[in-house]
Amino acid sequence: MNVLVWAIVAMLLAAALLVLWRMVTGPTVLNRTLASDVLVAVIICALGAEAVVRDHSTTLPVLVSLSLVGFVATVAVSRFVAGDSDLGLRQAGQPGSDVPEPTEVSGFDEDRGVVDDDGGNR
Repeated sequence: MNVLVWAIVAMLLAAALLVLWRMVTGPTVLNRTLASDVLVAVIICALGAEAVVRDHSTTLPVLVSLSLVGFVATVAVSRFVAGDSDLGLRQAGQPGSDVPEPTEVSGFDEDRGVVDDDGGNR
């Protein structure tokens, strides 16, 4: 069991060092954000491994909180960096919008293009 614990510590430490290197070198904000999210995941794994080794569940609320904070932070930074124009959130009818104009269709068959068997509209 002792060898397994040391192997887990070595792998988590190596992962944390590689993630820290990515956070320092970048090159973009999104790379650094992803690296910070992975670092939170490594910390969650380390806390989970510690809970398994010591056979307790007192860190479970901390694990859930860390995962939620990591997710929300990543989404917030991604939305901030991407901006509204890149996410396709433009309103219909605005210049440069790819969103088609909404068309209103009534409940009548003629407006929906329903055709009778003899070729005429109902």
